[in-house]
Amino acid sequence: MRRFEGYGVLITGAARGIGEATARRLASEGARVLVTDIDAEAAERTAAGIEGAASCYCDVGDRASVEAAVACAVERFGTLDVLVNNAFSCSPDTPLIEDQPDDAWSRDLDISLTGAFRCARAAMPHLAAHGRGAIVNIGSVNGEQDFGNHAYSAAKAGLASLTRTLAGDAAARGVRVNQVTPGTIRTRSWDGRQDSLEILNGVYPLGRVGEPEDIAAAVAFLASHDASWVTGTTLRVDGGLLAVNTGFQRMLADEADQGAQDV
Repeated sequence: MRRFEGYGVLITGAARGIGEATARRLASEGARVLVTDIDAEAAERTAAGIEGAASCYCDVGDRASVEAAVACAVERFGTLDVLVNNAFSCSPDTPLIEDQPDDAWSRDLDISLTGAFRCARAAMPHLAAHGRGAIVNIGSVNGEQDFGNHAYSAAKAGLASLTRTLAGDAAARGVRVNQVTPGTIRTRSWDGRQDSLEILNGVYPLGRVGEPEDIAAAVAFLASHDASWVTGTTLRVDGGLLAVNTGFQRMLADEADQGAQDV
């Protein structure tokens, strides 16, 4: 199935991980993909391994850089039909919130939230041009529940709100805006921490953490004509993490087992 034949696609933070997997998935369905990243060399290497892809430096924290990347996509492909806002920043929390510096807070919000706004603002006229435009934002379960990282979580919660307001604003122009909300995904940020991933496997109702390809598949659906009547929604791709309290269920099961043994 080649749902994106003739489409031009721009993906931010696409040199690795979810962004790279999404670039590969959409290209496999016919899209011409602009792989953008703040690491220009890594973006170039990734694009070189994807048929029909090109690469471009893009710092979503800089308006001129974003506008240059959008212009690059339109120049190369003659169209821009899909924008995937994947770039993010996640600063570690300090032990005490009163020790958290302003710059870490500001950077996470600027890249993860305002960066998506900058990209949408620059891309919108082109997305609206052919009546098939779509924006897919990459959120996080952190935006819905406490998993730490104050600034990152606040930014992702804001991104879910931005998804809804942009959807309302863009609907009359034929542009759909949706969000994918991943749980834990096996990316290079987990390199060297396989033991931690094994523990996390047991937290997820479906018994494993996610792979970048799981998120790419969801993005492909929301960006495609198959989702032509879907806008303003958030699609959780989290292995059931937010729907099922696995730890609580196990505690109840353990208590039930203990009670049976005491009889």
